[in-house]
Amino acid sequence: MSSLTPIRFADYDPKAMAEMTGRVAVLVTPEGSMDQAARSANRMAKGGIARLIESDGFKKAKAGDVISLNWPAGMQAEALDVLVLPRKLTPVEARQAGAKLAKVAAGKRLTVMAGSMNKAADLTLGMALRDYTFDDHKSPKEETSGGEVVVTSKTPADLEAACAPLLALAEGVHMTRDLVNEPANVLTTTEFARRIEEMKEIGLEVEILEEAELEKLGMRTLLSVGQGSDSPSKVAVMQWQGGDEGAAPLALVGKGVVFDTGGISLKPAAGMEDMTMDMGGAGVVTGTMKALALRKAKANVVGLVGLVENMPSGNATRPGDVVKSMKGDTVEIINTDAEGRLVLCDVLWYAQERFKPAGVIDLATLTGAVIIGLGHENAGVFSNDDDLCNAFLKAAKSEDEGAWRMPLGQAYDDQLKSRIADMKNVGGRPAGSITAAQFLQRFIQDGMPWIHLDIAGVASVKSDTSYAPKGATGWGVMALNRLVADKFEAE
Repeated sequence: MSSLTPIRFADYDPKAMAEMTGRVAVLVTPEGSMDQAARSANRMAKGGIARLIESDGFKKAKAGDVISLNWPAGMQAEALDVLVLPRKLTPVEARQAGAKLAKVAAGKRLTVMAGSMNKAADLTLGMALRDYTFDDHKSPKEETSGGEVVVTSKTPADLEAACAPLLALAEGVHMTRDLVNEPANVLTTTEFARRIEEMKEIGLEVEILEEAELEKLGMRTLLSVGQGSDSPSKVAVMQWQGGDEGAAPLALVGKGVVFDTGGISLKPAAGMEDMTMDMGGAGVVTGTMKALALRKAKANVVGLVGLVENMPSGNATRPGDVVKSMKGDTVEIINTDAEGRLVLCDVLWYAQERFKPAGVIDLATLTGAVIIGLGHENAGVFSNDDDLCNAFLKAAKSEDEGAWRMPLGQAYDDQLKSRIADMKNVGGRPAGSITAAQFLQRFIQDGMPWIHLDIAGVASVKSDTSYAPKGATGWGVMALNRLVADKFEAE
């Protein structure tokens, strides 16, 4: 599993740059104004930065770009990274710049001369988010020099304190990426549950509900998904009690299908290897709970994830079967590849019955249809509550995580009518992501604020994003953490 590159905070001493090894980053505005460290580096490098500023290449540079001068004269550093930043910038701009800096550094020792930079904490978060690799299953390479990051500041103790909750957030994002990137023969339902149980060490209360207990609770739709697999189905419950005693928690519910073959409704072979990411919703819930615990959030939050594997076998659920949910409604299974909603509906009902939450948010790599509608830029957001939904959309925007609200309505719900049961598990091709959300809404109790996040397009992508290399993104951890801070955290 990945771990954050060590980040150390030190006093700002431009004179010491001559002896620094690895890479050294200094700040220059788009207009070419150098700060104290850049001026010192310019003198050490015999006017190298000044010549850069006068070049045509610098005139084309955008805010947040990094221009590297390799093996600068007069310095021990292997590279002098000139970070082009305006003096006034938003947190998102600072994070994106930090991510670009981390990408250029690529695991090498890096010293950032932040000085009195306004948003240095966000710059540091951007570096921590982008400084990620998943190479657990590659043969070990030759040992290289360490990738320590040193951020120098005129007030290093204050900056370190400001960065502490942000680095906790980055740890949660990295955990989500690790889970989503893992192959299914490693991240079985049992291994996923074990990793969740390890978080007892950081203060989370954790319970693992096994199949016998799930049967007793009546979670038949969830169990129907996993009954064709040798891996046992489970529900993991994580509780963080950081708010007022007795205050209703926010409930986060995640789909944790560790591998999805489609079951009897078998998927095409091409691309099926990507279905290791079908537990993305559970990954986001787990990473968010880790971040909340590490930063000791003053809120009550419960995370529940349904862990199953959807496999074809002689014992697998068939199309045409009718299964009774924990709520008591019956579901006609038209397509066994529409399994995520069967997992979520039981866990959603259980979360409401047991915890009486202040609100419920579920996350799932639920439909390919949402990718057709929104691509890989935005998650689909469905909600029955404008206040909660608007608060989430605001949080997602502030954290630079794309999210777009989609409609709900009775006409879509009518597509789920079944001839022989209370509902079908699919509503046909039209509006597939919406009918999936309508299915879930049938398991939301009256008056319960609810959001469904369809993250099929954003959980794992084929090219680099602003904050992550290709693969798992960790989308949603930052937005949910911000929502908790803005709306549910005690004063």
